[in-house]
Amino acid sequence: MHRNWTLFTGLCGLVTAAAVALPANAQEVKPKTPMYAYVANWQIPRDKWPDVAKSSAARAGTLDKAIADGTLVGYGSDESLLHSSDGATHDNWWMSSSMAGLIKVLDQMTGGNASSPGAVATKHWDNIYVTRYYNWKSGAYKGAYSHISMYKLKANAPDDALDQLCQHLIVPLMEKLIADGTITEYEVDSETIHTENPNSFALVYSTPTPEGLDKIQAAIRDVMKAHPLAGQAFGSMTEDNDHRDFLMKGDGVYK
Repeated sequence: MHRNWTLFTGLCGLVTAAAVALPANAQEVKPKTPMYAYVANWQIPRDKWPDVAKSSAARAGTLDKAIADGTLVGYGSDESLLHSSDGATHDNWWMSSSMAGLIKVLDQMTGGNASSPGAVATKHWDNIYVTRYYNWKSGAYKGAYSHISMYKLKANAPDDALDQLCQHLIVPLMEKLIADGTITEYEVDSETIHTENPNSFALVYSTPTPEGLDKIQAAIRDVMKAHPLAGQAFGSMTEDNDHRDFLMKGDGVYK
């Protein structure tokens, strides 16, 4: 009973935090039409990193064509700024409003040709994600910083826990940051093809400058300080021990 009350009061705190975080002209947060993303992760030996940049350039023509004909809404590639012993050093990705769009482009990219990072990678794995909470500024970017926070919902979290967190806390804050130019893109992803824990989700946002990373963290701290029940609600729904962060730097384009 105590936990249920904590969750209820925490959600009230989320609503209050949303009222403060929302821009004055913002609309009620609702799920958008699904957007899908294919992400290819690569572990590349350091002496082969220049080859990865060449492979990204070689694929750009195919991806630009897919943007132009509406198959894709975005694509890009990243290099990890924080390296682990068994993690990815690079990734490349593309987004579409349909699974079919992802697969059509994937079919064009497979085949083991020399322009693929697979020619020099020592490890490789893929994921396909779906998001219904996202936004971006159209155009190309170079050398942007992408922060990825991975979370896992608790087994006893409400069925609509991710919707609650997005609608009352995450999206209002992200929309404020995209409106003032601090970030250029955000999304809350979960796997649509489950190769990891089905309760996992990721908050992804990109900022064009290193200073943007500090501004985002400060904005998060301000909301949590002003509305501690929002933090309690988040903590009541997610597993602390399963939280992981990643920091990437890369190029991309959004339609």
